[in-house]
Amino acid sequence: MSSAGGEVVKHYKDLAFMGFIEVVKHLGTILRNIAFCKKDILNFKPDVLVLIDYPGFNMRIAQWAKQQGIKTVYYISPQIWAWKENRVHALQRDIDKMLVILPFEVDFYKRWNFPVTYTGHPLVEVIGLEKSIPPKQKFSEKPIIALLPGSRKQEIQLKLPIMLSVQKYFPDYQFIIAGAPSIPESIYTPLIPSDTHVSIVYGQTYDLLKQAKAALVTSGTATLETALFSVPQVVCYKGNVLSYWLAKKLIKVKYISLVNLIMDKPVVTELIQHDLNEKRLKEELEKLLNHPQRDQILADYHKLWHLLGDTPASQTAAKAIFDTALGK
Repeated sequence: MSSAGGEVVKHYKDLAFMGFIEVVKHLGTILRNIAFCKKDILNFKPDVLVLIDYPGFNMRIAQWAKQQGIKTVYYISPQIWAWKENRVHALQRDIDKMLVILPFEVDFYKRWNFPVTYTGHPLVEVIGLEKSIPPKQKFSEKPIIALLPGSRKQEIQLKLPIMLSVQKYFPDYQFIIAGAPSIPESIYTPLIPSDTHVSIVYGQTYDLLKQAKAALVTSGTATLETALFSVPQVVCYKGNVLSYWLAKKLIKVKYISLVNLIMDKPVVTELIQHDLNEKRLKEELEKLLNHPQRDQILADYHKLWHLLGDTPASQTAAKAIFDTALGK
C-alpha cells in the first residue's frame, strides 16, 4: 500500500499475534492498537472504511464504525464457512459491502441472504504478471522439486524432515527449499541430512516455482500459488495431536487445500497427519513425475485459473469500493 502512495500509520505486523496464549499475553497491546485505530479513523474522516482480511481485529473495528455511521467495505471474507459460521450475523449487521475472492463464498453467503460481490482472486493478477518475467537465475541443471514447508518454526521442524526423507529416492532431481523471510537459515540446516545436496533460497519462491517440476507444499495460500504456477503438488499437513483433534472438531470443510476447496474435488493429494509419512509421500511424488495423473492435475489447474481469473479482481474491488463511497 505504501508503494501505491498510501500512508502507513501502523503496520499489521505489530498486531500479528497467533494462538490463544499469545493473544492473552499481548492483550494490552492489542487493545491500545484498537484504540489508536479508532482515533486515527475519526481524525481521517473517511467516506468509506475498507477492511482487509484479519477478522479478529477488523470485525471489532467494523462494529464500532457502524456505530459511528461510517460506511464499511470488507475485502477478503473471514473464513466463517470453515468455522464460527454464526459470525455471519455480525457481518450482516456491520458491513455495507462484502467482497469475496473465492467463488464458493457467493453461495455460502446466499444461504444467509447476504448479497456479496465476487471480485475474482487477486493472486491471479499477481502471478499472471510474474509468469511473464523470466527467473533471475537458474537454480539447477537437474529438474527441481520445490519444498514449501511453511512460514512458522514449529511447522517447519515438524514437516520438513518428512519432506526431505524422500530425497534419496529421486537422485536425478534437485530438492530446493523456499525459505520463509522470518525464519533464519539456522533453523533449516539442522533438518537437512549432511549427505544430501538440498539448497535453500530466500525471497525467490516465485522464481523457484517457475522452474519446479513438482512441489511438496504446506497447506495454506502456498497451495494456490503453486497451482497458479502450474506445478503439480502434494499438500502436506501435520500438527500437534491435540491441535489436530480440536481442528477436526471445529473446522467444517471437506479439504484443507484451497485448490481442492475451490474446485470442490480432490485435484491434488492431501497427506494429513499420520498419512504424511515417507512411504506415502514417495508414492505420491512418483505419480506427479511419471504418471498420467500429472496431466489431469494440469488440466484442472487450467480450469482453476479461469474460475478465479476471468474477473479482474483489483478493478472489480476498486469499483465496488468507489460505488459504496458514492452511496450506490
